[in-house]
Amino acid sequence: MSSIRESLFGRRSHSSQLQDLVNMKNKLVLLILYSQILYIGSAQALTIYRIGGEGLPLPEIAGDFEFVQMPWEDLEASKQGSSELLEVTSGSLIPLQLDPTENLVTSMRDKGGRILNLTWIGWGPAADDDLFIFDKDNNTVYLGDGHFASHGPDAKSLTFDFGARLLLEKIKFYPRDKHLTDRFVQRFKIGMNDGDPLKEGTREYVIGQRGSDLDFDIVYDITENTDSVIELDLPRVPIQKLLFSAKENTRGIWELAELEIYGNGYAPFSNYVSNVIDLGALASLGQISWSGSVEDSSKVDLTMRSGLDEDPNLYWRSTFRGGERTRFDSRGRALNYSTYNKLKGGEKAGMTHDTENWAFWSASYDFASSEGRMLGDGPQRYVQFRADIQTNGMDKAALDYVQFAVSIPPVASEAKAEITPTSVAPGQIQSFTYKIRPNLKTDDLGFDTIEIDTPARAVSVDAVRISGLAVEFEDEIAEDHFSVSIPRIDVQRTGELIEVDFTAEVFQFGTVFSSRIKDAQRPLEVPQSIVAGNADQLDDSDRISVDLNQFGMQTINTLHLDRRIVTPNGDNINDTIEIEFDLLNLSGAVPVKAELYDLSGQSLGEFWSGVSGSGRFSITWDGTSNGSRLPPGLYLVQISVEADRGLDIRQVALSVAY
Repeated sequence: MSSIRESLFGRRSHSSQLQDLVNMKNKLVLLILYSQILYIGSAQALTIYRIGGEGLPLPEIAGDFEFVQMPWEDLEASKQGSSELLEVTSGSLIPLQLDPTENLVTSMRDKGGRILNLTWIGWGPAADDDLFIFDKDNNTVYLGDGHFASHGPDAKSLTFDFGARLLLEKIKFYPRDKHLTDRFVQRFKIGMNDGDPLKEGTREYVIGQRGSDLDFDIVYDITENTDSVIELDLPRVPIQKLLFSAKENTRGIWELAELEIYGNGYAPFSNYVSNVIDLGALASLGQISWSGSVEDSSKVDLTMRSGLDEDPNLYWRSTFRGGERTRFDSRGRALNYSTYNKLKGGEKAGMTHDTENWAFWSASYDFASSEGRMLGDGPQRYVQFRADIQTNGMDKAALDYVQFAVSIPPVASEAKAEITPTSVAPGQIQSFTYKIRPNLKTDDLGFDTIEIDTPARAVSVDAVRISGLAVEFEDEIAEDHFSVSIPRIDVQRTGELIEVDFTAEVFQFGTVFSSRIKDAQRPLEVPQSIVAGNADQLDDSDRISVDLNQFGMQTINTLHLDRRIVTPNGDNINDTIEIEFDLLNLSGAVPVKAELYDLSGQSLGEFWSGVSGSGRFSITWDGTSNGSRLPPGLYLVQISVEADRGLDIRQVALSVAY
């Protein structure tokens, strides 16, 4: 019986093993399918972030994506977020607008400002009896009976520090009604300080004690005032600190029932710094877009930066051993935002930018363009945005939202590029080789397309090599870039050198040929920016910028006509002339105009004008001047450019015939 039982149990055990194998196989198949689903999902892991613009519809994108909405108000100092002199109105950021009827003194301390009083030991907080001047009670007063001068200062001096630059309109101060005729301030100074740290110590009037000095530009210096209620206009310039200083009266005492300061208009300088935004993992940084408005002289400077850790700052502690400082606390732990702020005042030795893990703030985007590319040295995990708004006080500016796209995982964890040659003649067709070495990890998407930016339309794409071997490619050339489709590069081909030969022209010293890699099979994925670096060990270029080897002072390099004779008789044959010119080494867009002259030098009028930067440009002339056909003869076309170096002019002759 026992043997039979064992035999039966043995068979059951074998059967169970078979079933276990089947189950394991099924689980393995499911696991593989699940992993494929996850991969497919992650391969389309496009995320769009929007700061502000709440209530707007979702972005119109054909495909699946994740959307993250962040309100303007979501700011945390621990995440480096801040705002200054801004209001959120209907979902938009606008500079703070001062109410001309609001006495700023009564609320300034609640808004980050402070009122300082000068004593014999220097500037300090306002004294108890000073508060009577700002308590909105005309029956309580500060008595200027000379007690303030008994231990040092010979005047009662107050500084109103608003903590930011405002457009102040007027200052007003007065005694109680019953003493209007006998206790008004007779001698006083009003000074202003715009808060510019570069001017500290250079302003005309310095006031303080024992090294605690403040300096001001004097607006009013009154020695014989006879007005009971003193109301004075202030200059319409940004003011951060306002000084009131009054000596004893030559007759009797003075008193202040109230001192009032008023402003009007939008804050001249305001700014917004977003929290450091955690993308969750290394991500390819895509396009950034925004919406807003500016009036006349107002301006919005939008910038960004990216990094690899959650804090763009390094924190330092003084060890009190000479000038020594350290990045660690007394227990040897690295300082961060929280632990730094817990240090005693004397221990805080300042903050510096973390250059190893964070880029510096980018140059300002062209606000009128409403879009641009996010910047970063390869895939990044953290991003931050900053908006600085300037106004003249009357013109409004607004920022409605900032929106940007990222994708995880990136196309490649790293890709370095360099270009050769790095110095060429201006405005001439030149052959270049662009070298790329990608480094891909297991989860990276891979790529099959390279985009390279050019200063003008590339002439041709001539060859592509991978690891020294020529490969088939397809190219597409646009006005400011070209793309090449190549055999797919994935983790199996990581580290292989890719070379792209092309021809193009350069018009600006230090022209950058920026580039991106992307997967054409995943159109929703964000292209990955390529950074300058040592892509080819045999080449010491290590950069993607190109200089000019003939660097002169001229702005207009060439001026060409597609024909020398124009016959504007309406037969559609040679009725117009194409005028082509190259502009070199312009730091930005500058005024350019085209004029017509006769051979005596008489101007026949301007037929085209605009603003242009460096590059090649073409305009059309139809043989007319001020709408009328010119008589047959020789004429001069003149192109003039108003650059920083002065006016540059080039002329070329042409003929009009019928």
